[in-house]
Amino acid sequence: MAIERVINGQPIDENEERVNYSLRPRNLAEFVGQKELVEKITIALKAAKSRKEQAEHTLFHGPPGLGKTSLAHIIAAEMGTKICATSGPALARAGDLMGILTNLDFGDVLFIDEIHRLSATVEELLYPAMEDFMVDFVVDKGAYAKTIKIPLKPFTLIGATTRAGMLSAPLRERFGLFLHVDFYPVEDLRKILKRAAGLLQMTVDDESVALIAQRSRGTPRVANRLLRRVRDFAQVRAGGKVSEEIAQDALRMEGVDALGLDRLDRKMLQTVIEYYNGGPVGIEALAATLNEEADTLVDVVEPYLLKIGFIRRTRQGRLVGPEVYEHLGLRKSGPSESGQPSLF
Repeated sequence: MAIERVINGQPIDENEERVNYSLRPRNLAEFVGQKELVEKITIALKAAKSRKEQAEHTLFHGPPGLGKTSLAHIIAAEMGTKICATSGPALARAGDLMGILTNLDFGDVLFIDEIHRLSATVEELLYPAMEDFMVDFVVDKGAYAKTIKIPLKPFTLIGATTRAGMLSAPLRERFGLFLHVDFYPVEDLRKILKRAAGLLQMTVDDESVALIAQRSRGTPRVANRLLRRVRDFAQVRAGGKVSEEIAQDALRMEGVDALGLDRLDRKMLQTVIEYYNGGPVGIEALAATLNEEADTLVDVVEPYLLKIGFIRRTRQGRLVGPEVYEHLGLRKSGPSESGQPSLF
C-alpha cells in the first residue's frame, strides 16, 4: 500500500494542484533555474516567432515536481496561444484524441502528461498528426470500413514523462526538442521559496528559507509543500511567526531529516543494510520486503537517493553507499560479527 509522503514530487490532491497553479511562474523571465534548458527554449521560441511558425514539438523528461507542466504553460504563454492539457491515461480511445486535435487552432499547445502511458492506438494516431498535421480516422468495421483523412491546423505537442525509456522510438523521434529537467541546486530553491512566500503573504527569514531549501530534495513542488506545512505549524504553535527553530520543529514533525529524507527513504536504506547486508539486492525483492510497489521505489524513492549517492545500481542489484551508515547511525558488520549492523 502506497504511503503519502510530504517529500513526494507527485501532487497529493487537486487542492494542492490549485495552490501550485497560483505559485507557478507565468513566463520565462519568472522561471528560476534550469538555465541551459531555458536558454534552448528561448532560442527555439524566438526562431519560431520570427518565422511565424508554431513552436517545435517538445518532450520534457525527468523526476516529478521539477516544473515540466509549468514549462508547457510558459511556452504557450510566450507564443501567445492556448494550451490544452491532458494525460496519457486519460486518452483511452482514438476518439478522445480526435476531439482535442480537431479543436486546436494554429500554434496551440497540446500538453500530454505521462505521455509514456499512451495506448498503442492513440500513439499511432499521433504520428501523422505530429508530422503532417493530418489524421487518418477509420470509421465503420469489416467490409464497410473506410479511412477519412482529416486535416489539422499546425499545433505544438508537448509531452512530459518521468520514464523516457518507456517511450517507443517512433514517438520519441518525432519530437524536435528532447529536454531533461534536472534537480535544482539549493540556491535556486531559495529563490523559488522567497517568491512563493511573497505570493502566500508570508514573512520568512533567510535562515528558515535556507533550511527548507536544504531539505526539499532539489524539487520545487516539495519546497512549496514544505513551506506551506511550516506556515501551518507556525500559525498554530507560534502565532504565525516563522523562525529557523519553528521550521526545524515543523519538518521534524513531518519526519523530514537534514538531507530531505523521510521515513520511507530511511526504511529502504535500513532494509538494504539489515536484511541484505548492504546489498546487492534486486528491486523486486526489496519491494516485497518493504511491502511497496517496485514502480513506487523506482519512480519516487530511488531518483533522489541515486542523485546523492546513497543508492547505487549494479547488475547484481542495489547497493548502499558508505555515507548511508553514518547518516543512519549504523556501522558496517565486522568479520567477527553476526553479519547484522548495529546502532552506535
